[in-house]
Amino acid sequence: MPIPRFLTEDNPSAGPLCILLIRLTTGLIFLHAGMQKFLFPDDRGAGRFEEIGFPLPGLVSSFVGFFEMLSGTLLVLGLMTRLAAVPPLVIMVVAILTTKLPVFAAEGFWAGTHAARLDWTMLVCSLVLILYGAGMLSFDRWMNRGRRG
Repeated sequence: MPIPRFLTEDNPSAGPLCILLIRLTTGLIFLHAGMQKFLFPDDRGAGRFEEIGFPLPGLVSSFVGFFEMLSGTLLVLGLMTRLAAVPPLVIMVVAILTTKLPVFAAEGFWAGTHAARLDWTMLVCSLVLILYGAGMLSFDRWMNRGRRG
């Protein structure tokens, strides 16, 4: 049985769909994470930040949760995408440094890579959105349609 062509050949026309999927997934994950900091403060918000050792955990949690929700919403809409992807990138770097490196140190490489998989994925997706922008199916594209000749 032959292998289907879509599994073996490049499809340049799939680029806009791929960016849309990356943008929606990243945006929804950050929107969801930000909401949880307010809905479940003991486990996902101030309590978690206190456990990690952040000073002023309530303030830090609210600050991070706000930016996760704002960035997530903007990413879902494809509005100010490159700028909106910066806070998630920073948040993921800080999350890896504060919560995942200790896992590497205490439990080893495999446990650390397992624990960091979502953080690393969100970091890379944010970087892709900073580099490539929102794509064709976005408010960014709609608002800039008259500016490009």
